[in-house]
Amino acid sequence: MQLGNRLLIFFAPPLAALIIRFLHLCIRCEVLGLEQLTDQWQRKQNVIISFWHDQLLMMVLGYPGKKARILISASKDGELIARVMRSFGQDAVRGSSSRGGRAAFKYLIKLADEPTDLVITPDGPKGPRHQIKDGVVQLARLTGRPIVPMAFVCSRGHRFASWDRFLLPYPFSRGVYSFGEALFYQQGESTDAFRERIELAMRENQRAAESCLEARGATAV
Repeated sequence: MQLGNRLLIFFAPPLAALIIRFLHLCIRCEVLGLEQLTDQWQRKQNVIISFWHDQLLMMVLGYPGKKARILISASKDGELIARVMRSFGQDAVRGSSSRGGRAAFKYLIKLADEPTDLVITPDGPKGPRHQIKDGVVQLARLTGRPIVPMAFVCSRGHRFASWDRFLLPYPFSRGVYSFGEALFYQQGESTDAFRERIELAMRENQRAAESCLEARGATAV
């Protein structure tokens, strides 16, 4: 690894973690639908949390559980994200559709036997934006775990010119975390039908978060 990359991987994750903590303290946040998650935990049921890739930055402090396993790509960018997540006490499973994905998926299946939540960005790591890929569909089908949609929206922020239009919230904005209804794979259901249900639920959960923001006199960026 080149010296520049080594320095980036060493210094960037602590700085990113500091920025995330600072933003979380400064943003006035509300939480919707938390019972969708806690009700599953009370039933001793761990879940698959699914959120869009552009909302990744703030999700680690919106997740109220103690520990989760997050599917993160095996790229250099993925290494930076994994190190940031570790600074918050969260573990990564490395792999994507283009690199190490099969082994990572098998490991996620194995982890489903453990009392830990699994986290996936179903349109990552390269898109298309806000379109469900097969990974989350098959993971729920094979493990029997429910998918709980999660969303984050804010009133002020910057959208990067990346494929996902990655969101960087501004300090002192309003924010909303929202959790949607838990979705179970139904025996005999086609994967296409299940994918459509997941995508619809994630879009509805996103709209619920945006509507909450609008009720406070703000518009999501």
